Amino acid sequence: MTAQAPPTRDRYTPVPDEIDAVDLPVEGAIPPELDGRYIRNGPNPLPGDDPGHWFRGHGMLHGLRLRGGRAEWYRNRWVRTRALEGKPFLGLRGPDLTAVPANTHIVPQAGKLLALVEQGFPYEIDEDLDTVGPQDFGGRLTTAMCAHPKTDPVTGEMHFHGYSPFPPYLTYHRLSATGELVESRPVRVDRPTMMHDLAITDRHAIFLDLPMTFAWRRMVVSGMPFGWEERYGARLGVMSLTDPDAPVRWFEIDPCYVFHVGTARFVPDDGSGRIELDAARYSAADAAALFPAKRRKRPRRDPASEAVALGVARYHRWTLDLTTGAVTETPLDDRPLEMPTLDDDRVGRTARYRYAVASGRRSDSVVKLDLDTGVTTTHDPGDDVSAGEAVFVPSAAPDRAEDDGWLLTITTRRDGSASRLLVLDAGDVTRTVAAVTLPRGVPAGFHGSWIPA
Repeated sequence: MTAQAPPTRDRYTPVPDEIDAVDLPVEGAIPPELDGRYIRNGPNPLPGDDPGHWFRGHGMLHGLRLRGGRAEWYRNRWVRTRALEGKPFLGLRGPDLTAVPANTHIVPQAGKLLALVEQGFPYEIDEDLDTVGPQDFGGRLTTAMCAHPKTDPVTGEMHFHGYSPFPPYLTYHRLSATGELVESRPVRVDRPTMMHDLAITDRHAIFLDLPMTFAWRRMVVSGMPFGWEERYGARLGVMSLTDPDAPVRWFEIDPCYVFHVGTARFVPDDGSGRIELDAARYSAADAAALFPAKRRKRPRRDPASEAVALGVARYHRWTLDLTTGAVTETPLDDRPLEMPTLDDDRVGRTARYRYAVASGRRSDSVVKLDLDTGVTTTHDPGDDVSAGEAVFVPSAAPDRAEDDGWLLTITTRRDGSASRLLVLDAGDVTRTVAAVTLPRGVPAGFHGSWIPA
């Protein structure tokens, strides 16, 4: 799997091969507490392949091993899926849920690492980034698994959904803390929609049924089988995690789209309480531009232009009153923000801080949002440099503050020529604690995780 690198590059240009490097150069001091692996996933087609859309490239993992203040190794590996072998997703017997790119996320669960994409099964990965194989949890998983499952920090259970172009269009699933699939529950929706993310509280799952609807014919329009259909409407579904017989309750909202939520929380009050959900929200106009439903004139397909469209979301909050059924929508920040993250110990609970990527003309920066005060702090990686998703790693202090820890982000020059792993102080994101020079330019990608040793 090697080929000559293209003569011109940008930060979306895929790499042509897999490499290993050891004892990477470090500026500053990597905290000794950072003992583990940082792994990030993203699309990277094989040399000469054109997947039709940037989102559809084969998954590639980029990983670093940090230990004892050193960056011991960097390596990158394709996820060895059936799609990488050339197997089609659709066949005479229907979809092959193993023939998927597995290119969106990688998460730990019950001692395993799972590479995820929302249209099929997860793929198990070992600690060296080699592929073990598809995972269906002992044959119990019969739908796709979304790329953004939510692990309850108290119970250790993992909540996720699968959506499908075929009935049932939406299914909720729950994994036990030991990795057993213990619940699968169909959720009725009217049409298949692209439901990229979900949220949880300590007692609810929240689904985003938004007007990005499915039709195979749209593949020839945008390279993806989804398009904006405002008349479908937009709503948030609240499902009880404590009462399996309770119906899903739907709350109508203004038409919009959401790729990524920050988190949600349940706030009890004198009535039934309320749910607060925050997310990177695309307006109707911006969402319609992401995947047009009708053919239109446009230049030759450009992966960079496809990805740049993701920089138009604004941070937003919905408050769902469970007593009255009323919905309040509140903008939280007016700059283009995406890839929100937080302290995983606060998923589904009260959390003060979010970390995200802000798009700008000169650079893509890491921002820290204080939702209590409204103050936003920015780390600018420098002109013509773009930061990726910032993953929070907590310190080991017994009574640590919520932002006591570090942020890990891979930065890449906009010409694709060089990349670094930055270790930022989460308490003061303007401060770089350490920077690891990577042996190659790492293409822009999606999501990653810190895996403690």
